[in-house]
Amino acid sequence: MHPILAELGPVTIRYYGLMYVVAICVGMWLLSLEVKRKHIPLPTERLFDLLLWVIPAAIIGARLYYVAFQWSYYARYPIDILKIWEGGLAIHGGVLGGVLVVFLFSRRTHVLFWRLTDALAPSLILGQAIGRIGNLMNGDAFGLPTSLPWGIRFPAESPAGRAFPNQATHPTMIYEMMGNLAIFSLLWFVLRKRGYRDGFVTALYFSLYSLVRFLVSFVRADSLWLGSFRIAQVVSLALIVGFGSWIAVGRLYRRATNGNENQGRTDVQGGS
Repeated sequence: MHPILAELGPVTIRYYGLMYVVAICVGMWLLSLEVKRKHIPLPTERLFDLLLWVIPAAIIGARLYYVAFQWSYYARYPIDILKIWEGGLAIHGGVLGGVLVVFLFSRRTHVLFWRLTDALAPSLILGQAIGRIGNLMNGDAFGLPTSLPWGIRFPAESPAGRAFPNQATHPTMIYEMMGNLAIFSLLWFVLRKRGYRDGFVTALYFSLYSLVRFLVSFVRADSLWLGSFRIAQVVSLALIVGFGSWIAVGRLYRRATNGNENQGRTDVQGGS
């Protein structure tokens, strides 16, 4: 495992960045399919407009979130804030930044917010799974030492190798990747065919991913902390309670009516 795929003169191709590019391309393709299936009146060029705003917002949000909880380090080495190729992108911050842009975009285009996020959710969770391959090659998002047979001993120069020299650690990035792929399979191959109410796929994405992240965080070594609590677990619990309650109280699991399923353009408030 090595973070660099190839060096072509002055150009260095890193797995971390490459996986983001692959995730974006695959996600865009899946999103275009869902937009057509849901009769959302957005031409391809508007989807590219959305992509051009969401990607930087998600990266900035992910980095700022991570830096905020590691400020004691970055206050001393502020130039390191720019070194995102070394890792340090927090998914919760990325989702927050992306959701904000999607909300503003939905208001501007008069498209249902929850219908648009339902179309985005399968692409997002698959993109997260692909991104974990970059974490694996980079040796970040690593776990605690383990004696289990599937533990991985990372190179000494990787973040995991520096933290636990010559020790096998839980491959937490693989755990999360497997969980994300399972969620994608549910959202894409099962739920998209049944026509549930707007917001259900989004709420299920947040609830299930948060459950996966909560469980994996127990054996993750590079967690962000707030006192004696792992930030990821605190946020995950809040999302599980919030979106799980919305599913139950709003009865989002019910099949959509024909009007709800075919209506593509209205105010965001009418989504659920």
